[in-house]
Amino acid sequence: MVSVITALMGSKRASLLKRSLVGLVLSATAVTAMAADRLYIFTENYPPYNTSLSGKNFAHSEDDISGICGDMVKAMLARVDYDYVMKMRAWSFAYDRVQKKENHGLFCTARTDEREDQFQWVGPLASIKWTLFAAPGSDITLGSLDDARELKIAGYKGDVMSEYLVEQGFDVVMGVSSDVNTNRLKLGQADLWVTDGLVGPMMAEKHGMTGLKPVLVFRETPMYLAFSKQTSPEIVQDLQKALDDARSAGDLSEIAARYE
Repeated sequence: MVSVITALMGSKRASLLKRSLVGLVLSATAVTAMAADRLYIFTENYPPYNTSLSGKNFAHSEDDISGICGDMVKAMLARVDYDYVMKMRAWSFAYDRVQKKENHGLFCTARTDEREDQFQWVGPLASIKWTLFAAPGSDITLGSLDDARELKIAGYKGDVMSEYLVEQGFDVVMGVSSDVNTNRLKLGQADLWVTDGLVGPMMAEKHGMTGLKPVLVFRETPMYLAFSKQTSPEIVQDLQKALDDARSAGDLSEIAARYE
């Protein structure tokens, strides 16, 4: 009789252990699935498109990030169930990192022919005007981009406008961010500065320069949220639908109007 009871208790313990193991496996699977669907989204401090609320070039959560594109991306993400992390980092670091990682995205990224096959694209969000600026009071005038070939142009590493000019053979002095370029104009280390038409005056004013002179707008491109090629296309499709829905609902135009 004792042996029968012992056997039954052993069987019960085995059953409980089995159920516990199954529960642990299911829990681990759920955590893995959640981690697999988590999105890691990077941006840079590039007001008014991407703005650090602290004024610093680094931010560790979406609560510290705003701007035209920043608010549009958050409006899109509010329409899907994906968990996400949003961080602000130096552009060159984020650009390189995102291309190597699954579920990693980067905004606002100019969508150009040269970049087309490097990412999967969600957008458009906004557009940028490729502008050459001179220091206040400068007498530089340009009839075309070719007129700038003998001039030194301030840019920064990883920036689509700067990289384009380098590829076209222009003399571009690069930094790791655009923050230094106002001083380059002040100190005569560069004749021109290539940046977006809205970004240039705002950044210059932040660094004590007013009256920045726009000399030439030579191109305009749409900006997107760019995801790595390793990211599931289904995720990209979900996000594109969410962005389209936000646009149809008027959310994006409302956001853009706040920054006019």
